[in-house]
Amino acid sequence: MTTRTLSGKVVIPATRNSNILLQSAGPNYRAHPGLYLFVFSAWIASLLWFHPRLVGLLDIAQGWGSWAALGFFIMFIELAWLYAWYNGGVILFSWWYRANAVVPAQPDLPHPPPAIAVLYTTCNDFVEVCVQSCLNLEYPNFRIYLLDDSSDPEYIKRIDRFAALHGEKIHVVRRPDRKGFKAGNLNHALQKVCHEPFFALVDADEILPRDFLSRLVPRLAQEPSCGFIQANHQSNPGQASLLGQDLGMGVNSHWRWYHPLRNHFGFVMLLGHGAVVRRSAWEAADGFPELVSEDLAFALAIREKGFHGRFAEDVVCYEDFPDNVRAFRIRHMKWTRGTSEFLFKKMGALLSSRRISWPEKADILLPTLNLPLSLFFFLFLVDANVILPAIYGESRALTLAIGGQELAFHVNHPHAAFSILNSLDFYAITIFTLLSPVLCFVIDLASKPLKLVKFLGRSTAIYGALSPLSAMGVLFYLITRKAVFHVTAEQKAQTGGGDWRHRLRQVLGATHPDHGLVQGFEIGCGVFFGVMALLNFQVAVLGLALAFMMMPLLHRVDWGNRALRVGIFAPFILILGGIGLGGLSLAGVQTVFFGYGFHF
Repeated sequence: MTTRTLSGKVVIPATRNSNILLQSAGPNYRAHPGLYLFVFSAWIASLLWFHPRLVGLLDIAQGWGSWAALGFFIMFIELAWLYAWYNGGVILFSWWYRANAVVPAQPDLPHPPPAIAVLYTTCNDFVEVCVQSCLNLEYPNFRIYLLDDSSDPEYIKRIDRFAALHGEKIHVVRRPDRKGFKAGNLNHALQKVCHEPFFALVDADEILPRDFLSRLVPRLAQEPSCGFIQANHQSNPGQASLLGQDLGMGVNSHWRWYHPLRNHFGFVMLLGHGAVVRRSAWEAADGFPELVSEDLAFALAIREKGFHGRFAEDVVCYEDFPDNVRAFRIRHMKWTRGTSEFLFKKMGALLSSRRISWPEKADILLPTLNLPLSLFFFLFLVDANVILPAIYGESRALTLAIGGQELAFHVNHPHAAFSILNSLDFYAITIFTLLSPVLCFVIDLASKPLKLVKFLGRSTAIYGALSPLSAMGVLFYLITRKAVFHVTAEQKAQTGGGDWRHRLRQVLGATHPDHGLVQGFEIGCGVFFGVMALLNFQVAVLGLALAFMMMPLLHRVDWGNRALRVGIFAPFILILGGIGLGGLSLAGVQTVFFGYGFHF
């Protein structure tokens, strides 16, 4: 059976697990604005409904300090609603996208098949089984280049031994320096050694399917304006890491919901690995920009030159989730400072671009601003839990009856003006904002409620506790203007030695999660917010504070520790309890001071 697209073109429905809706190709490619028209329309409607009530809080301001504290409180809440509608819009439009998913027939392989350079990048993290997956590719004309930036002699020996076993199929490329991060490594190889018309990007821990090249190269070859095709990814089902088994399913859900619909409604991002790239696009962009986030910067650069990307959901690569919490945190810091660098250096050009349409700009900025905004979330926690209670809190006695005994203690109670938060509609949008980032997981695991609860509980202990670390990364990037390409697999970081000035420069320059000052700040934040949560009777904030304090412990203790695997659910339980207590405000019982605020 054939199907017609909106343009009237007849295409063949997808087979296997393919769900790609392709638009007409060409240099004038434009994303359909439907998704972001919905997102911004819903957000504006929310502002029109709630803002008059929120801005009324400014009437109680006394002086510029209290006005600024209230203004920031209002601004951040309203910004959080934008992200709520973005996440909700992705879910809604992904459903539509899948219901209308059609693809052209798989094109034949060109004859003769174009030569492909498979670029496997490694830096002290070489994995033989992953390179073997490259050797197993079912394609008649390719060569593997091991782009080795390793400094560890053992890894260098392993790479040389492996290459020697496979003769001309593998060529090891090393450069005299490590300038330009991964981008510099790729550019060096493409300038000096590799001259094939297409090249594939492969990360050290990535496993390619056998048909990776045979399915992607024909698609790329038949569409001259397509600069790259990004393959889908899932968490490696064979990964031995218990952390990967527990949280890797989140990777699958994220790729499934957030990336495919970009073919039609947004900007297809190059994600740095599991992709085939057209060399002429690389040449047009003058190579990979030498940033930590070289992949996104490259996609932006070639878009300015008239190329665009595609996402291939039906070609699935496997990648490892970080083996332990330490590796996860190191990767997160690389992403945080790298994304801050990208925005600082490229956002102005993106906003002023005439070639990139406004839905594409929105599709780039909303996800990438999410990490730098973690600094503002941290400041919001301080504002909502420290500054506003200090200015507007009123000490009142609270009595709890437990087991026939009454416990009385004093807590801060909000100014009467904050009663505007105690309404059904405000509570509803608060819950929606809280749940929107995890909707894809809830939907995917709805049929397995126990598995869903375990996943959300463990994710809360890991992702929910990143705020102090993220805030440090963003703030110190702003101070130093320096992004650092932390290698996730490196076992030891240089975080000690020297006097206090040297150690401070280490923290400012790299913010490596191994550093004692970084972990000390996280523990201090946990203790501080924990005390404030008790004073203000904010049960959910207490859960968040506990997660902050636990994070350095998770960094050092094996994820399989039995006591740890039970204890990590405590923050999740407290946060759920706080949300439930917050619902009592609908009955006029204020149990959580500024209780809605922390959810954002």
